[in-house]
Amino acid sequence: MKKGHKAFMTHPNHKAGARKIAVRLALGLLALGAVIGVAACGGSASGAGSIDLVAYSTPQQVYEDKLEPAFQDTEQGDGVDFSNSFGSSGDQSRAVEAGQPADVVEFSLEPDMTRLVDAGIVSPDWNQNEHAGIVTDSVVTLMVRPGNPKNIQSFDDLARDDVEVINPNPATSGGARWNIMAIYGSQVEAGKSEAEAQDFVKQVLANTSVQDDSARDSLNTFASGKGDVLVGYENEAIQADQEGIELEYVTPDGTILIENPIAVTKDAGESAQPFVDFLYSDEGQQAFADAGYRPVVKSVFEKNADKFPVPPGLFTIADFGGWSEVADPFFGDDGWVIQAEKELGNPTE
Repeated sequence: MKKGHKAFMTHPNHKAGARKIAVRLALGLLALGAVIGVAACGGSASGAGSIDLVAYSTPQQVYEDKLEPAFQDTEQGDGVDFSNSFGSSGDQSRAVEAGQPADVVEFSLEPDMTRLVDAGIVSPDWNQNEHAGIVTDSVVTLMVRPGNPKNIQSFDDLARDDVEVINPNPATSGGARWNIMAIYGSQVEAGKSEAEAQDFVKQVLANTSVQDDSARDSLNTFASGKGDVLVGYENEAIQADQEGIELEYVTPDGTILIENPIAVTKDAGESAQPFVDFLYSDEGQQAFADAGYRPVVKSVFEKNADKFPVPPGLFTIADFGGWSEVADPFFGDDGWVIQAEKELGNPTE
């Protein structure tokens, strides 16, 4: 576990002519004073302004349907407008690096945030709050057809000859990288060597018929009838069920804790930090929980613990040295996962 981050997961916030002129002059001066006052404060007292939110694909619905309207109902959010951009995590991070406007960024995994730190867009201390910059958690799970006709129970089943896998492309999707780490980690936790775990992941990649750019696109592919199993986030499975998509999901006993980072950019408007603070409030965290995300605020998680059982063999990215140790050797241009994708003829950009 990351230091200071959710240890509770392990058990698991306006004569007559002269008078008219005088009145007009007085009103004009009052108006000018009001404008100067607002400018001096950097905005209105209510916090009105705009927020450019750039995020990975899966939380689009909870942001647009729940979180943003709820924030706009608060004093600090009154009059605030949102401009949203959602897509695959890596693509979103690279777009912000290239100049896409962003006040708040939420990605699927830490390296996409680190890219913006290195670019001078996000402050190096973005992760120094009590939750280490993580706003939601989830776990990697397996979505299957109703009745689970292929009897898929664990990551081991993904390499079977009779199983067709759907998984996003790890070259673009942060969700896919979490999935790969879950598959890889399940083998290591079972006592396999690193080489054996890599070979197993390569077998699963060879068994994957469609690799979409994002986790949400992969869900749409699976919902259209393609594949026997979709590897993805628990929250995606819960949301799909809420939307009436016909599927079931099985969470392996040994899987990885997904940690989704959020930050305010250095040049963000005045409403950005209050919005992020709201996401950590009980109301914000409960909205996330209702959408299938595991809250990072302990008290809110405990209120929802019955909806989020903790797998007995849950492991974290820290068990492999953290993303700083994993990103390049696994998913860099010369990383073994990307090399395996090239060998299979899959796109890697």
